[in-house]
Amino acid sequence: MVEIKSAKVENYRIITELYEELIKEICEKTNTELNLPAKSQSLELCKQYLESETYKFFVAEIETEIVGFISVCSSYSLYAGGEFGVIQEFFVRPSYRSLKIGSMLLAKANEYGKQVGWKRLEVATPPLPQFDKSFVFYKNNGFIDGEGRKMKLEI
Repeated sequence: MVEIKSAKVENYRIITELYEELIKEICEKTNTELNLPAKSQSLELCKQYLESETYKFFVAEIETEIVGFISVCSSYSLYAGGEFGVIQEFFVRPSYRSLKIGSMLLAKANEYGKQVGWKRLEVATPPLPQFDKSFVFYKNNGFIDGEGRKMKLEI
């Protein structure tokens, strides 16, 4: 049975491991390399975020094994009408993806967003067309295509 629950600080190592699996999958499917923090820095950041609740993490657990997670945080904008949530990282191990765990994690994030007063929940999908399944997954879970692309400027 799958249980979705708030992550604990002691989950930081497995969450970081799942995050690295996510990045590896993105790099392999897009044939690119991402310029990301070293593993030691990711471990420390994850632990800090869990301790400070800068992010809210939810994990999917089967028996005692964590097989997926979602991380969300607050943002603010005029266009959203105030505070809203952003999905920062979201991953379920491939061998568990047919069990509706992703939908369960999204539902938990949505429930949390309602509790804290978010107006909406936003996500930037991984690159298309390599991640068309992710795009369809979000649409099947009620997300509307914003028709834009996520852009960044390193500071």
